[in-house]
Amino acid sequence: MHNKSNYLIHEKSPYLLQHADNPVNWYSWGDKAFEKAKQENKPIFLSIGYSTCHWCHVMAHESFEDEEVAAILNEKYIAIKVDREERPDVDSVYMKVCQMMTGHGGWPLTIFMTPNKIPFYAGTYFPKVSKYGRPGLMEALTQLHRKYTEDPDHITEVTQSVTDALNRSLTTKSENRIDKETIDTAYQQLARSFDFTYGGFGEAPKFPMPQNVLFLLRHFHFTGNSAALKIVEKTLKDMAAGGIWDHIGFGFSRYSTDEEWLVPHFEKMLYDNGLLLMAYTECYQVTNNLFYKKVAKQIITFIKREMTSKEGAFYSAIDADSEGVEGKYYVWDYDEVLEILGPEIGKLFTDIYDITPEGNFEGKNIPNLIDEDLEYAARDNQMTYETIQDFIENARVKLLKAREKRIYPHVDDKVLTAWNGIMIAALAKAGSVFAEEEYIQMAKTAVHFIEENLFQTERLMARYREGETKYKAYIDDYAFLLWGYLELYQSTFSKEYLKQAHFLANQMMDLFWDQDNGGFFFSGKDSETLIAKDKEIYDGAIPSGNSVAAVMLTRLGYLSGETNYLDKVEEMYHTFFHDLNKQPSASPFFLQSMQLMENKTKEVVVLGKEDEEKCQKIIQHLQRTFLPNIVFLVGESPDDFSNIAPFAAEYKAIDETTTVYICENFACRQPTTDIEEAINSLRK
Repeated sequence: MHNKSNYLIHEKSPYLLQHADNPVNWYSWGDKAFEKAKQENKPIFLSIGYSTCHWCHVMAHESFEDEEVAAILNEKYIAIKVDREERPDVDSVYMKVCQMMTGHGGWPLTIFMTPNKIPFYAGTYFPKVSKYGRPGLMEALTQLHRKYTEDPDHITEVTQSVTDALNRSLTTKSENRIDKETIDTAYQQLARSFDFTYGGFGEAPKFPMPQNVLFLLRHFHFTGNSAALKIVEKTLKDMAAGGIWDHIGFGFSRYSTDEEWLVPHFEKMLYDNGLLLMAYTECYQVTNNLFYKKVAKQIITFIKREMTSKEGAFYSAIDADSEGVEGKYYVWDYDEVLEILGPEIGKLFTDIYDITPEGNFEGKNIPNLIDEDLEYAARDNQMTYETIQDFIENARVKLLKAREKRIYPHVDDKVLTAWNGIMIAALAKAGSVFAEEEYIQMAKTAVHFIEENLFQTERLMARYREGETKYKAYIDDYAFLLWGYLELYQSTFSKEYLKQAHFLANQMMDLFWDQDNGGFFFSGKDSETLIAKDKEIYDGAIPSGNSVAAVMLTRLGYLSGETNYLDKVEEMYHTFFHDLNKQPSASPFFLQSMQLMENKTKEVVVLGKEDEEKCQKIIQHLQRTFLPNIVFLVGESPDDFSNIAPFAAEYKAIDETTTVYICENFACRQPTTDIEEAINSLRK
C-alpha cells in the first residue's frame, strides 16, 4: 500500500499539495521533470487544474489516488502537475492546444506531450475506465504510450502540426483599425445572445459575464440606448434572485448549471465577486436603485468574512465540495429549516425561498427567489415591504449561524496579485460611490500587502502563500493591479497611488509589449520561454490582460496627459483588428477603451482644500455619479500634479477658493469657481 509523498510535498500551492500523497510520482513543472523525461525517453503526462475544481477532485479520486493508474503512469510516463492559477502562462498555451485538437477545453486539462513539451494528444476529464462516452484513462495511457514508442513518425507528424498551428495563431498587426462600428456590432451580438426569460447571455451553463454588464452600462451612457440598460438590469436582478447568489451567506458562485440561475457550481471565486461588485456598484450609480447597492454591500460583507486574510489580502477561492459532496455546505432540508426557525417563521421563509420537502436540487434545497417577488409576498402576508425584509434578515442570520456549524469547504488561501487587483479596484470604487471609508480602507490594506510582499527588486510577482512569493507576474497581474491603483487614486486622491500606476504601466510596457505587432504578451521578456508566445484578447471568466491594460492605459493617458499611453492603445486597435472584427462581443472589456477614445472624454482638475464645502461638493459629484468618460485630478496646489500629471502643474486656484478646470479633446476651457456651473458642464 502506498504511504509516501511525492515531489509535490515541497510546494506551497494548495492544489499541488492536494496531490502530494497520491501514489503517482508527480513532479512540479520544472527542469528536473523535463531532464528526466529526456534521459529516459518517456512521454510526459501533464495534468493542469486548480484546488476548488469539482471535476479535478473527481479525476483525482478515480485515477490519481488509484494504485493501478499510478503504476502505469510511474512506469511509462513522467507525470507533471500544474496549478493553473499559479501558472496561467502554462495553462493558456496548453488550453489553446486542447481547443485546437478537440474543439473544446476545461479543467482538469490533460496533455500528453514529448520531453520537448510539444503535445501529441489532449483532453480534459478522463474517467478511469471508458464511460459517459468518454475514453478511459487506463486505455489512453496504454495506447498512447504504445504509439509514442512504436510509431515515432506519427508523433513527429502530430507535434509538427501542433507547432505550425501555434505559430499561425500568433496575432499579427493589420493595416485596418477597429472603429465605432465595432462597438455597435458588439452590442448587437450581446443583445442577440441575451436571454429575455432569465437574463444573462447564452445557454446553460451560464456564467455571470460581468464584463458584458460593464460594457453595456457604458453603451447606455454614450448612446442613450435604453435596451442596453434593460439587459443589464434584468441580468443583475435575475442572478441575485437565483441560487448562484448565496441568499444565506452572500457571495456569487462561479456559474449556473441551468438557464434560470437556480443550481450553481458552488465554488466561489474572488474574481467573480470582485467584477460583480463593480457591476452592481456601477448599476446603482446609473439607476439609483437601492437594490444594487444592497447586493454590492452584501458581496463585501461576504468577502470580509470569508475571503480576507488576517493581513488584509484576499484569498483565491472557496471549494464547491465539502465532505466530498458538491454543495453540501450550502443546501438545506425542509425540516432542518423549520427546526432552526420554528414552525411559523420557518413556514413563511420556506414559502418565500422555494424550500420544499421534495427539494429543488437532488432532494435538498437551494434557497432562491426566482419565482418570488418580495413586494407581493409582503402584501400576501399583510406585511410592509420593510417588515418582510427585517423578517428575512433575522431568519437569514439564524440560518447562517446554523450553517457555520457544518464542515466548511476547502479554501484556496493563496494570494494572487491579479485577482487581488480586481477586488482592490471594486472596493475602492464602492467605497467612494457609497461613501464608505471602511471599503476604501480594505482596498488600501490589500494594496499595502501587495507592495510589501509581492515585489522582488521592483519586479511584480504573481503569487504569495505562507511567506513564499513566487512566479514573475503576468500581464493580468500588471493590468489588474494598475486598475486597482487608478480606482484608489480616484477614491483617495493620494498622489502615491498615481505614481505607482505610472511605475506599473511603464514596467508593463517594457516587459510585455510586442515591439513587432503591438499588444501585450502573456509573459514578460524575463520569464520562462514556453513552446509558444501567447497574446490573448478574448475575455473569458475574467477580462483578458490586454483588455484591462488597454482601458487602464487609456484612462492613465487622459488623466496624466501622457499621450504615449494612448499611442499604445491606438496600436492595439490594429493589432487585434482580425480577432475583434470577427467577434467583438468576445472582448467587451477591451471595447471600453474604444468607448473612451471614440467619445468625448473630459479631464477635470480640481484645485482646493478637500475639507472646503465647495471642494467636497464637486468631489462627491465626480465620485458618486456614473461618469465613465471623465477622469479627474484633485489637489490642494499645482505642485501636487508635477510628477503625476505635468499638464496641470501650471494651473492656479482663483481667489484662493476651489477652482475647477475642465478639458475636452485636449483643449481646456476657462477655469471656474462656480461649482454649480462646473457640475452642469459635466452633465452635458
